[in-house]
Amino acid sequence: MNCALVPAEGAACMALDRRSFLMCALASGASLGAGEFAAPAAAAPLTAGAQAQNDAQFTVEAKFYEKLPNRKIKCKLCPRECVVGDKERGYCGVRENHDGVYYTLVHSRVCAAHIDPVEKKPLFHYLPGTNAFSIATAGCNVNCKFCQNWDISQSRPEEVPAQYISPHQAADIARKYGCPTIAFTYSEPVVFAEYLMDTADAAHEAGVRSIVVSNGYMQHDSLEQAYGKMDAVKIDLKAFTESYYAKVVTGQLKPVLDSLVTLRKMGKWLEIVYLVLPTLNDDDAEFRGLAAWIKTNLGPDVPLHFTQFHPEYLLKNLPITPVATLERAKVIADAEGLHFVYIGNVPGHPAQNTYCPQCRKMLVERVGFTASQMLIREDSTCPNCHHSIPGIWHA
Repeated sequence: MNCALVPAEGAACMALDRRSFLMCALASGASLGAGEFAAPAAAAPLTAGAQAQNDAQFTVEAKFYEKLPNRKIKCKLCPRECVVGDKERGYCGVRENHDGVYYTLVHSRVCAAHIDPVEKKPLFHYLPGTNAFSIATAGCNVNCKFCQNWDISQSRPEEVPAQYISPHQAADIARKYGCPTIAFTYSEPVVFAEYLMDTADAAHEAGVRSIVVSNGYMQHDSLEQAYGKMDAVKIDLKAFTESYYAKVVTGQLKPVLDSLVTLRKMGKWLEIVYLVLPTLNDDDAEFRGLAAWIKTNLGPDVPLHFTQFHPEYLLKNLPITPVATLERAKVIADAEGLHFVYIGNVPGHPAQNTYCPQCRKMLVERVGFTASQMLIREDSTCPNCHHSIPGIWHA
């Protein structure tokens, strides 16, 4: 779940105008579901009855499961390994057992669609200044108490108005609006892995890349197969303690750390966001342990974003993260030897810019979610000292 993002309707994003979006995306003739997190240009919401009649088009056999006796199945998508009886669903609420066969109910079932700057994901070292066609379905495999998109992440698919957008339609929309990437984001892409994989294949055929914004709470095989099709991955590392994951996320830390190591070994461009919650995961020792682990296991060049928390969902009692806390976290991570440590959700802060780790020249200047200046050379080096700057800077 992309919990660190500002709400989809709140920050700067380029929404498709209604006429163009419908002409380009809705070849099926149906209307895109409206609602708080659907595309701003959407037509009137689907009625519950109309949506129920169309449920079959979203139902596709799941890829990651094991059949058990008595028509039960064991889901192999994430570490929960839900054992699901006939006519029952797993924890995420979007995968259902039909007579011993497991199905995803959200293939092509898009409940949110926007054109966003890639910096909003946030990915700072991946095609800066470009836009991503960003899509999501309902559902999540954890329940973060601070989730900003809980309306869709904690809903079952039939509870959220949605539109059928096939993998090829998604690729066509991205090309139509000059987006070099499709981003799977807003809710948790782990739970719509089949749609993600099929859309990534269609996008690559059309010359469009794929990026994913995820909690990384996956099994090894599903991670390799699904995120193996991604060109860049941003992982929300919620904290660096198992107790936090158990109490605040309803998940586990170790599988996420394992996912990060696997993604790095796979050679995927990888960035990490750490949403800093006052009193819960803002201890200096945790910052230091996190930074040391990243340097040792992933290397010093993986960008780390310390992001400001804003009260939401079940944690409205907490204050906004003080900027001083974020700055302290950055100082600690810098001292541990990380080369690219950012401060997020604080518009105008100088730690949103990218600097050469060798000569300290500013290479990418950011204003909000806009890369206003990009000085990195075509060969991905600093124009001042020619130091190599890791990232995917040019299409």
